[in-house]
Amino acid sequence: MVGVSSSTIMAEKISCYCALLMATLLVFSCCEVSETESEFSLTVNQNKDIVNKICDEIYMVREGETLHTISEKCGDPYIVEENPHIHDPDDVFPGLVIKITPFNNR
Repeated sequence: MVGVSSSTIMAEKISCYCALLMATLLVFSCCEVSETESEFSLTVNQNKDIVNKICDEIYMVREGETLHTISEKCGDPYIVEENPHIHDPDDVFPGLVIKITPFNNR
């Protein structure tokens, strides 16, 4: 390499290190997205567990719920038949405790 100055060699080394640094940052940014996706899937799985726990065998009616909405959410179409203490299906109030038996567990 005749006629190549030391500053040119130094500039090539610096540009090579910069390219290496940029490639490393690119790889780390891809890994960070994967971690975020795994955290998201963990959150989704936790939410599914929470939804499944909403319809335990003993269920307390919440504000704004009806037997119809509870039946759809919990998969139990026979709530009135299994709860003889419910005399009027339209008279459901928050705090009422009912028994839930999901249809797929029958």
